[in-house]
Amino acid sequence: MKFPKVYSLEEIANLLNCEFIGDKNFEVLGMNEIHVVEPGDIVFVDHPKYYDKALQSAATIVLINKKVDCPEGKALLISDDPFRDFNTLTRHFKPFQFANVAIASTAEIGEGTVIQPNSFVGNYVKIGKNCLIHSNVSIYDHTIIGDNVIIHAGSILGADAFYYKKRPEGFDQLISGGRVVIEDNVGIGALCTIDKGVTGDTTIKEGTKLDNQVHVGHDTVIGKKCLIASQTGIAGCVVIEDEVTLWGQVGTTSGITIGAKAVVQGQTGVTKSLEGGKSYFGTPVEESREKLKQFANIKKIPEILNKLK
Repeated sequence: MKFPKVYSLEEIANLLNCEFIGDKNFEVLGMNEIHVVEPGDIVFVDHPKYYDKALQSAATIVLINKKVDCPEGKALLISDDPFRDFNTLTRHFKPFQFANVAIASTAEIGEGTVIQPNSFVGNYVKIGKNCLIHSNVSIYDHTIIGDNVIIHAGSILGADAFYYKKRPEGFDQLISGGRVVIEDNVGIGALCTIDKGVTGDTTIKEGTKLDNQVHVGHDTVIGKKCLIASQTGIAGCVVIEDEVTLWGQVGTTSGITIGAKAVVQGQTGVTKSLEGGKSYFGTPVEESREKLKQFANIKKIPEILNKLK
C-alpha cells in the first residue's frame, strides 16, 4: 500500500506515538508485508525469530518491538505492539467507508458492462468494458476488474484476509487494506470468494477461469490461462504461475509456488512448492505416477501378508 504523499519518519512516529531511530526527515512512502516490501515501505515484526528477516528485507523502515542496531540506510519505529500499530496505519490510510447505495458514486463502470440486480459495487471500484456481473455479487472497495470479465451469482471479491494474532483475550485481526485485481477475460464462477491483500493485491491474471465455490486467499497471485475447478481452496500468499490446472477440491498451504503448466489432480493437498510442467496427486502431494504406483503396491499388502502366514 502506497501512501497518498511522502511522509517523514517523524510524522509517522507522531501518528503512532512511538520512538524512532534515524533521520527525522527519512522518507516513508508506504507499508507492506514482508514478501512484497520495497524501499520506502514500512514492514512490521514482533517476534525475535523474524527480526533479521525484517531488518534485511527491502523495506527501509522497520516497525519493531525492541531497540536494535539500525542497518545503514534504514530507519526504525520502536513500538510496544507493532501488530497494533500496523493496524493503526491501515485504519489511517485506508479507512472503512460506509456505503448506502448499491453502486457507489465513486465506482467507474466501463461501456457495455451489465450489473444484474442485487449486486453491490463498492467505493472506488473500477470495472472495465463488456463485463457481466450476475446477481448478488459483492465487489468490495478499491477492487479493479478488467474488460470482458464474467462473475457469476453470489461471488464475493475483496473480503478481509484470514490473518489473526492470538492474544490472551482472543484473536486480534490484522486489518486488510489491500485490493483484488482481476485482469481481462477472467471468468469467476458462482459462490467464489476472493480475499483482498493485507496491504498489497490479490491478483488473477488474464484469461484464467474459476469454477464455482473456489476460495482464493489474501495476496495470492494466479497467472494467465489457469483452470481452477470447484471447491478448491487456495491459501494466502500463494503464487500460481501461468497455465496451471487445479482440479476439484485441491487445497494448498500458504506461501508456496506452483510452477507453470503444472496439473494438480482432484483432492490433492499441496503442502510444498511444485515444479512446473508435471502432474501431481495425493496428500502429501507427489508426482501422479509415483503416487499411483504406491496405491497399487498398497493393494498388494493383503496378498503379501497371506504369503507370509
